[in-house]
Amino acid sequence: MVADEASAEREFLPQLELDNPERQRRLTVAFRVILLIPQFIVVWALSVAASVVTIIGWFAALALGRLPDWAADYLSGYLAWTIRVSAYARLIVDEYPPFRWAPEDPEVRVELRPGRLNRLAVLFRIILAIPAAVLYAVLTSGWGACAFFCWLVVLIMGRTPLPLFGATAALVRYELRYQAYWMMLTSAYPKGLFGDGAEPADGERPRRDTRPFALTTGGKWLLIIFIVVGVLNLAGNAANDARMDQGSHGASHH
Repeated sequence: MVADEASAEREFLPQLELDNPERQRRLTVAFRVILLIPQFIVVWALSVAASVVTIIGWFAALALGRLPDWAADYLSGYLAWTIRVSAYARLIVDEYPPFRWAPEDPEVRVELRPGRLNRLAVLFRIILAIPAAVLYAVLTSGWGACAFFCWLVVLIMGRTPLPLFGATAALVRYELRYQAYWMMLTSAYPKGLFGDGAEPADGERPRRDTRPFALTTGGKWLLIIFIVVGVLNLAGNAANDARMDQGSHGASHH
């Protein structure tokens, strides 16, 4: 029983908790990209340190079988900050992300439980993370290609429609789980893109729109659209890059 509990704790999937805002202020939606510039600068600065901590943490995890507490604390705070910014940038929250490392009652709540790690999985982390990285790249590419239309819908309606909220929240939650796996904040491989398979235990946490997470039919179809558009977008970019390379090689021969 104790072993089962330890295994469950080790395999804990990071959780994203937020609610679909009933209304969004059109003025902040209209200028969201501009409003996010200070946040992007801060996240970039934090990411420089996070990259160094991740590398040091990788060596430490190989030796210790877990991240050192200081590394886990920094990477957990950094990841939570980036997810709050991502949720605001993708129009699924209306509250501006606070410039605080650990805000008391954030609209976007991230739960992480760093713990024991499999040293072999740590050693081959780069290889193991490739499928999840590809899916994450497809999702972000697809949402990015549809971003203008998403922004226009929210701007006109003054709220985020439920299918759009669900599909985008699924993307952000997968981003959380992928990044947490990459930074060794969990040993659980990213999964659950289309929702949770089971309800949490009674009294575990108050119910929120993303915990437990259940996509509507419209949300599932929209998420599929993001995936299809993302694949086409990445394939088109790869084809364009190949043509440019061929053109440059042809020009150099002449």
